[in-house]
Amino acid sequence: MNKLAGLALGLLVGILAGAALSILLAPQSGPELRDNLRSSYRDALDEARLAGKARRAELEAELKGMPRTPRG
Repeated sequence: MNKLAGLALGLLVGILAGAALSILLAPQSGPELRDNLRSSYRDALDEARLAGKARRAELEAELKGMPRTPRG
């Protein structure tokens, strides 16, 4: 049980040290970081929508050019 307590204490100290260092060494403040993440997300979403529209147009054009086959 002593090894388990040492492991738990080591993990806790490591987590706390990592959190403290990440806060101290962060290149941006929290609000700035959130704004940048939101902006990046919106840009990526817009690009994905445009790519989807372009691909849909390609597929529709391809479908219009295909000869029709009788069903049956």
